[in-house]
Amino acid sequence: MEEEKEGPLKEISSGVKKREIDLNALFPEKGYDLNRLFPDDETKRFLYELKRNKKEIERLIKSLDLEED
Repeated sequence: MEEEKEGPLKEISSGVKKREIDLNALFPEKGYDLNRLFPDDETKRFLYELKRNKKEIERLIKSLDLEED
C-alpha cells in the first residue's frame, strides 16, 4: 500500500511534534511548487485529508464492484 509522503517533524507551540506535509510529494504530477502556493498548514492538512479520503472512496467503489461479479 502506498503511503502519503510527509515532511520532517516540526515542533509546534505546545511542545508536541507534528509532521509537516509536503504537497509536492503528495501531488508529484503537478508542475509547480505547491508548498509555496499553499503555505498555510490548515490548507496543507485539508489537501492531505482530501487525497486520503479520495483513496478510501476509490477502494470502497472497487470492493463494491468485486461484490457484484
